[in-house]
Amino acid sequence: MKKYQKRDAQYKSRGLIANRISISKRPKVVDKKTRIGDWEVDTIIGKYHQGAIVTIVDRKSKFTLMRILPTKGAIGVSNAIIELLYPIKQLTHTITSDNGKEFTFHENISKSLNTDFYFCDPYSSWQRGLNENTNGLIRRYIPKI
Repeated sequence: MKKYQKRDAQYKSRGLIANRISISKRPKVVDKKTRIGDWEVDTIIGKYHQGAIVTIVDRKSKFTLMRILPTKGAIGVSNAIIELLYPIKQLTHTITSDNGKEFTFHENISKSLNTDFYFCDPYSSWQRGLNENTNGLIRRYIPKI
């Protein structure tokens, strides 16, 4: 007789990102939006999960950086973030992202840019509202094809 297997067993967790720092530990000055260099980062996924766009938005100035990537992989995303922010790394104080697996190499980003990297609480996209709004505006001009 076949043993019954719980349905939850087939939906195993993909695990947590190692050494993540919660947004609750982020400096309070970031919430005030008084300085340039506090960035929010996210990815926009293409149609049929083909390709991605990395978006980086400054909380104060709303200055936006973007890079189109062939895949949503963590290596490509981390390299793109480093390449986009490296020329202005003196102005980079903090980076905040969601809990997507594409940010697994956050420690490499942090080390390369000499900055702190924070993660929002799960299912709390409103904690990076400016970036989510910017991604919505980008979708108007770069639709999924």
